[in-house]
Amino acid sequence: MFNLDSITNKFRLSYLVFTVFLCATFISIFLYAETRMEQELVKARLLQQLQLSQEQHGEQSIYKADPGITIYQYLAAPESLRNLATDTVQEIKVTVDNQGRASETNLHFFTYRQNQHAYILTYLEDKEMVMENYPVLAIFEHLEDIFADALRVAVILSLLIAAIFSHLSAKQITKPLLDLKRAVETEHQNLTELTHLPSEVGVLARAIDEQNNKLAEYLKREQLFTGDVSHELRTPLTIILGASEVLASQLAEDSYLSEFTTRISNTAKETSEIISALLLLSRNPEQLDAPPTSINSIANSEVTRLQYLLKYKPVTCTVVADQDYIAEVRPELLKMALGNLIKNAFQYTDEGEVMVTIDNRKITVTDTGLGIPEIMMPLLYKRFKRLDHNFKQTADGLLLDEPTSSNVEGTGLGLSIVQRIMTHMGWQLSHQDHKTGGSTFIIYYK
Repeated sequence: MFNLDSITNKFRLSYLVFTVFLCATFISIFLYAETRMEQELVKARLLQQLQLSQEQHGEQSIYKADPGITIYQYLAAPESLRNLATDTVQEIKVTVDNQGRASETNLHFFTYRQNQHAYILTYLEDKEMVMENYPVLAIFEHLEDIFADALRVAVILSLLIAAIFSHLSAKQITKPLLDLKRAVETEHQNLTELTHLPSEVGVLARAIDEQNNKLAEYLKREQLFTGDVSHELRTPLTIILGASEVLASQLAEDSYLSEFTTRISNTAKETSEIISALLLLSRNPEQLDAPPTSINSIANSEVTRLQYLLKYKPVTCTVVADQDYIAEVRPELLKMALGNLIKNAFQYTDEGEVMVTIDNRKITVTDTGLGIPEIMMPLLYKRFKRLDHNFKQTADGLLLDEPTSSNVEGTGLGLSIVQRIMTHMGWQLSHQDHKTGGSTFIIYYK
């Protein structure tokens, strides 16, 4: 299939279009020149015959001269000729009786003024007549056939040469672009060689090389920053974790403060896991191993860990799975993605239920909470975008907002991080809104 988006095909097509246009121009010039030459030859012959007829027969209303020449005084000419004739030689198709057999030929005619008289001169074309009586026209007709055949051959050869030349030259012109493509795909091993070219490809190669260097520096700074931050945070987190364990050991078993020491310990552990997950996200997916991981275990663990968000709400949460499903994924990344979805469902659901459903191709988190207004859908996975109000959509599409009764904490990064994890692992995340309220997020895993 011919693809016009290809530069090579565009180049080839432009060659062919140019050739067709050039051939059409030459054909038009040839036809115009041929017509003008024939008109001038016919006109000269008829004027010569008019002069001879006047010398031989004097003034008459109609002169007939063999072969095929008839000269009328203007008023004596047929009305059809008077309506058509001008001082330029014209040509029309006519049917004549040739020895009892009807045949088509060309009638040439034009008007001519001499002194006070006007004439219409006509010439009925016939090849035999031309060959015997008009040698100049005979030579012209012969040359006309030769030039017409030569022109047809030239047009065919021009199109053939254009097709071959466009094919070969397109390869040569696009070859540097293909070299540039291969250099970029091979991690820029040969890109440096192309940057020295003086052509436009060299300019493009230098721009790509410069941009790649900037991106490499940026990625290096990001990796160093992530590594430095994780290193610096692990020490205080270890101290917090140790201090919470010491504090818990000093409290009585029934002390109401035990709940707070447990929260401190769990939060420190979660923060440490988040740091580990962010470190994994900073690496290339090809560099990560993907051990078999139980989806059910992580889902149950996250539901249990986040259960405190439902402590004062009439909301139930269930995990539904008919067997233990396994995915090849880093558990830290799956825990972070699924934990964010479950956390959002818990936070934005004031009553009803949250259900986590697992099967052999997807993980579904469904809630009966606030839902997401349609106007916010384009911002769903944007960073720092979150639902802080109880939005109500009116009939004309406008949003009215009122503060919710519950104060939902968050930074608007959760769904953005989940989407980033999905992209990193090659999975897919989709959202379905419910007319009756609530949302469904679906993770399609491999």
